[in-house]
Amino acid sequence: MKLGVIGLPNVGKSTLFNAITQAGAQAANYPFCTIEPNVGVVAVPDERLDVLAKMYDPQKYTPATIEFVDIAGLVRGAYRGEGLGNKFLSHIREVDAVVHVVRCFEDGNIVHVDGSVDPVRDMETINIELIFADLDTVERRLDKSKKSAKSGEKKYLKEIELLERIQARLEKQLPVRGMELDDDEKAMVRDMFLLTTKPVIYAANIAEDEIGVETDFVREVREQAEKEGAEVIVISAKVEEELSSLSPEEKQLFLEELGIGESGLDKLVKAGYRLLGLISFLTAGPKEVRAWTIEKGTKAPQAAGKIHTDFERGFIRAEVVPYDTLIENGSMTACREKGLIRSEGKDYVMQDGDIVVFRFNV
Repeated sequence: MKLGVIGLPNVGKSTLFNAITQAGAQAANYPFCTIEPNVGVVAVPDERLDVLAKMYDPQKYTPATIEFVDIAGLVRGAYRGEGLGNKFLSHIREVDAVVHVVRCFEDGNIVHVDGSVDPVRDMETINIELIFADLDTVERRLDKSKKSAKSGEKKYLKEIELLERIQARLEKQLPVRGMELDDDEKAMVRDMFLLTTKPVIYAANIAEDEIGVETDFVREVREQAEKEGAEVIVISAKVEEELSSLSPEEKQLFLEELGIGESGLDKLVKAGYRLLGLISFLTAGPKEVRAWTIEKGTKAPQAAGKIHTDFERGFIRAEVVPYDTLIENGSMTACREKGLIRSEGKDYVMQDGDIVVFRFNV
């Protein structure tokens, strides 16, 4: 999973990225401090793996990972190349989903590119830039398709009809991701690499002393996101920065003191998995305890193929025990004795938290 972190300059985007990836991206109080995208790979927090590691004491511990890409601040006119716009927009094309950081805090020491804090205006500024960039792409594609349609090939006529529908939607300043599309149209849209097809999580970045408070700014972000059918997480980049320097024990104590229970990274990971329809299955033994990320609805042979193509090619069966069943019974041996380990065939749809041994023969 690759998440692009976007937003206007000085909204706390790079501070948040630094905190969750500990990658040390530059964070300064002026626009365009970040030009090339910084990339950080983050282990997905999963307490189930920690429990399995205690149970097996494995030689290797391998969590699932997420790649975060810190994309430089966009400004009004980015689609025309304002700031360093076109370059930044191209970086968004390469991610699976977008984390749009919205400034929801006042701070006289941190300049705002538009002179004041207004979350809805800021959200619209970014969204309109992405829409204009997509309009430009669609209009160029439409010209090309119309020229090709002179050959009489039906596929071009279908493409023109789709492009005109997309164009009409973008002209109403609506993103493509909300469109009703059939499977063929979805495949065509995927090939266009449009920015507004990317699913979005809004990260409302609040001040440290506003944790646990539903401020007016946060309410505004929620209302706007609801209109778009997007999810909102509330986060304090400054708190995440403090958390990133603590040991796991200190971090837990700090979170309890703040009364928030989980870090911004945990919230982002869960939201990202929900947004992209992902789940994890687990493998466990003395050699390695590991989490594997798959799409919801993946069947056992394809999940086995994530581990090795031979596992999928020679798939015989999957021996499955749900994580909760293992914990209730204390060990794999106990689960086996009680007949709780199921033998599943090629049509089995994997579930989140399945602990699996794949049997195969090549």
